[in-house]
Formats: sequence, structure tokens, C-alpha cells
Amino acid sequence: MSRMLGTVSMGVRAPIIREGDDLAEIVVASVEEAMKSGEITPRDRDVVCMTEAIVARAQGNYASVDNIADDVRAKLGGETLGVIFPILSRNRFAICLRGIAKGCKKVILMLSYPSDEVGNHLIDWDLMDKHNVDPYRDVLSLEKYRELFGYIKHPFTGVDYVEYYSSIIREMGAEVDVVFANDPRAILAYTKNVLTCDIHTRARTKRLLKAAGAERVFGLDEIMNAPVNGSGCNERYGLLGSNKATENTVKLFPRECQQLVEDIQAKMLEKTGKHVEVMVYGDGAFKDPVGKIWELADPVVSPAYTAGLEGTPNELKLKYLADNDFAGLSGKALQDAIKAKISQKDGSSLVGQMAAQGTTPRRLTDLIGSLCDLTSGSGDKGTPIVYIQGYFDNYTNE
Repeated sequence: MSRMLGTVSMGVRAPIIREGDDLAEIVVASVEEAMKSGEITPRDRDVVCMTEAIVARAQGNYASVDNIADDVRAKLGGETLGVIFPILSRNRFAICLRGIAKGCKKVILMLSYPSDEVGNHLIDWDLMDKHNVDPYRDVLSLEKYRELFGYIKHPFTGVDYVEYYSSIIREMGAEVDVVFANDPRAILAYTKNVLTCDIHTRARTKRLLKAAGAERVFGLDEIMNAPVNGSGCNERYGLLGSNKATENTVKLFPRECQQLVEDIQAKMLEKTGKHVEVMVYGDGAFKDPVGKIWELADPVVSPAYTAGLEGTPNELKLKYLADNDFAGLSGKALQDAIKAKISQKDGSSLVGQMAAQGTTPRRLTDLIGSLCDLTSGSGDKGTPIVYIQGYFDNYTNE
């Protein structure tokens, strides 16, 4: 076999993106520079990816604490508000909470336990077992929580999120009570006006609350889903997927960007003669085995991608073929037999076949987006563009 490398993921450096920049031109020019230096040789079905952060920055898609407060006040009445199931994150939720608290007189903050939706733990399971706490049934007051569990700090950030979020609410001029529960309907003992802040379970949470008699129910996806006093917005996801920009502003998830990925695809074809796929990516979808954090705090991994990235992998498991169908072969004979088997794939689904058992039945955009998130990192690498080669290759490609 002449080609030894399979999938290769490369971070591509780019200028610092500002509002109004022509992102399609910048992305293509950055990849072109890597080609000129010999670091990339383009091929058909390569994938050009860019982080959602630079898309939103180029769009100027920001909202202020005051914008959030005005929207919350208009939609939820400005009095006592139940704020339930937020994730525990200074970057993701703290500035949003400043705006929410500014938009009402009192917040009943209801936290899920032992962890938030994406795996940030408030309480250790063993501690709950020790104190006979049932997270499926028990509603804990702040006083009971402190009595049983004390002042627990997040192992990665060193923050006591219960105190941190309470202090933010008080700083914005609102009263705060904190309760701990996992049934969203528990909030209705305190208020009928509810802002639910969960991400991937939000539809169920809203349904349960409305059926149980809540008067006003909104999700974070319905706050800042239209401009407020000239602000940015996200029509589909609202505040979901937002990040801290400054102490008084958040960068929202990018707005409609399908045209962007298609423009980049067209420009790459014009410049290189190669048909590449293009996608915008946010958080990857994977779980940290130590911190137990499930990374996906964005509403989706990819808000926009070209048509060739639709679907799921359709692969055979090489080790299954080697241990079963071709157990009596070795060396070149085994390689040739496996290549022949792969070449027989006709595009029909392999789901349910034993030879495909153990392959990853996840969406291509979720898999590739997770690879991109790990490649680009979240700090100072300076590679908001990721170039992937060989993702769609298999053992037969030379």
C-alpha cells in the first residue's frame, strides 16, 4: 500500500476576526497560505471547518446584559421568576444570568443535582448515598444542601457555583432563593413564571411545566431570538450557545450561515479544482472520563454544513473481518480479501450486519465537529480553521 496516512486533522492559523470581515475570503486565503507553504495538498472530499466563534464575531452577533434584561422583563413579567436547570459555567451562563436577574425582582434558582445537564457536578454520588438523598424525588432547600454537603467547589474551576450564581443575582438588584430538584415541576411551588435554561432537554421541560399549570414558560432559546434595541440575536437558538464576550455582553451562537459554507465550497473549487466539504462547528459531543463533563453546551455541534456531510458512517469493522470471515488468511492475502470486501459496498446501509458491529453510528457532523473541537482547542492555539483530509477514505484508497 503506497499511502500510509489515513485521517489527518490540521489546525490552520488565521487573522483575528472582527465584525464585518469577509469570512469566506479569509478562510479560503488562510487555507491557500497553508497550501503555498506545502503544508496542505488539497484533495477531493477534504473538509474545511471553522469554529462558530469566528462566524458570530464576523456577523457582530452580540447582546448586552441590558438587552437580555429587557427581553426577560417583556416576556416573563419582571416579578418573581423561576430560573431552572442552568449549566454551571462562568463562560456560558454567568453573563446571561446577570441579564436575567436584572429583568426581574426575585429569582428562584433551581439547580439540578448531583450535576448539571453537561456533567458539571455539584455533589458526589457517594455523598448522596451516605445521606440517603434520592435525586429523583427529593427537593432540597439551600439550608438542607449546606447542612448535608457544605460548600463544595468545582474541581476544575474552584468555584462554589451555588454562592457564585446567588451573588450575581444579588449584585443585579434581585432577591434570590436557591432550591435543588430534578423534576422541573418542583419550581411551581414557588412561582408560575419559569425560564428553563436546559439545552438538550428543553422541549420536554417546557411540555411538563405547561401541563402542570405554569403560566409563562420560556426557554433560553426564546430569549434574544429577535433583536432588542438594535442587538444581535439568534432566531432559532436565542441565548443557547452563547459565550461570555465581556462582563456586560455575550457573543451569541451564529445566525443563518448556510450561505457562508456554500460560498467557501465554491471558492475552494474555483481556487483548487477540488470539491471540498465545509462546516461550521461548535462544541464537540464527547464526555471527559475524569471530570465527567459532556462537552456539548451548544444546541448543536454544527449549525451549518455542505450537503456531503449529511448522514452517518457506513463502515465495516476490519478486526471482525480479520477474526471471522478471513480468519485463515494472513499477510497480503488477508489485505486483498479485506479490500475486496470493502469494495463490494454499494452504498446501502450496513446497519444490523455483524461485520458492521462496533462501528460508530453517529452523525458525520457530530463526529467531525468533535474532531475539530479537539484539534482547535479553546485557548491560544490561534487555529479557528481546521482542515481535515482522509476522513472519507477507507483501506482500499491508495
